[in-house]
Amino acid sequence: MSAGVQARVLIIARDDGLAGPLAEGLDRLGWRTITARGPYAGIAALADLQIEAAIVDLHSGGPEARTLARRLKAACAPRRLPVVAIGAPDDEDLDFDLILAPPLHPAQAVLRLENLVRMAVAEEEYELRQETFAAKNRALEPADIDPAPFRVLAIGEPAPQFLALSNALTRSGAEVVGAFTAYTAFDYLHERPFDTVVLWAGDNPNEALSIAAGMRRNTRLYHVPALLYMREESYLTMSEAFHRGVSDVASPGTAESETAGRVMELARSYRRQTATRKALEHARSSGLMDPATGLFTRDLFAAHLGRLAQASRIRNRPLSVCVLKVSERAEVAEARAQGWLDRAVPQIGAMIGRLVRVEDTAARLSHEVFALALPATPAAAARAAGERIAAVIGCTAFEAGDGKPPFVVEFDIGVAEVSPTQGAGRALEEAARKAMAT
Repeated sequence: MSAGVQARVLIIARDDGLAGPLAEGLDRLGWRTITARGPYAGIAALADLQIEAAIVDLHSGGPEARTLARRLKAACAPRRLPVVAIGAPDDEDLDFDLILAPPLHPAQAVLRLENLVRMAVAEEEYELRQETFAAKNRALEPADIDPAPFRVLAIGEPAPQFLALSNALTRSGAEVVGAFTAYTAFDYLHERPFDTVVLWAGDNPNEALSIAAGMRRNTRLYHVPALLYMREESYLTMSEAFHRGVSDVASPGTAESETAGRVMELARSYRRQTATRKALEHARSSGLMDPATGLFTRDLFAAHLGRLAQASRIRNRPLSVCVLKVSERAEVAEARAQGWLDRAVPQIGAMIGRLVRVEDTAARLSHEVFALALPATPAAAARAAGERIAAVIGCTAFEAGDGKPPFVVEFDIGVAEVSPTQGAGRALEEAARKAMAT
């Protein structure tokens, strides 16, 4: 790696049989890698670089690789490090966040890494919110993982190969629901929760890919993993499948028990993600939030931002703040004078709360000024997040009274990244000053 380039992914492998092509592909997709040939070199890299995730090749690593996840996580503590293994899924608890069967396609790896890194940041955020709420004599809901059997939706025609996989999943302890058509599948997906989806490509893989793409366009289904089960002679490439939103790809050429293990791994990871997300969302019912918008109040946000800043230094993660101020425009001024802006503010705040990531903290600083604290986010990405929120709200028409056209709300945006020398308070002041000066 050239000087000044920051690696995001550590790959631990004794040879380049699997690691070489994976590293090249991840580099091309923007996830810069560094490869270590053994545990000690890997742990040394964690100390020197701002690694976001690690991938361990179990096949080339030997027996010591099977206990490496615990050592890597301990070396990064208190920063949570997702560790993925390339190997055969089994029932043994090796402390890996996910075990994926080889060969691991780079696009597949990126999808899983993005989810795992976000989950790690969300779990860190949950711990910090526990401290913030405890200081206010409130307790967050525990992030308990649902112990019920994994729920799998199998979508596709009842071909013998697909039925064999469904039976293997049932033997593994999963509750399998079958859907023969896309219409039936989305009915099921909207009626009940599933931990993963299995798509049978059969003679028409495009229909299966359309379902996967439709899930990725739905905010409620976006994180639900989908495995594409397709024939080995299919014209569809793995790259195309992964770029359309599929989480994993398998074929009947692989033993059904192995593919079922991969599905169960995806479901296990998703179940853990869901538990953390629900625990964070329960903060809205704590009684500490702004009653009109459901967002953090100014004082609660200030207390939590201080903890976020301290944690970002300890965990060596970036932290940015973004301030959104309602822009002063003629139609907004008129709506304010008539009281219609006051009626719109609760809806605006609720929209902001739904548009941020679960690990982000959204607050109402004053009547028309909102703020975001975005952990593990540099300034450029924070600005993009603020602009995306402003664009969505800017497409919403708010009522302005009888006989008057509805008005829209735009935002002036200010962003600042918290630095060790600047501190969280000054960063927030800087972001607010930029928003006011726009």
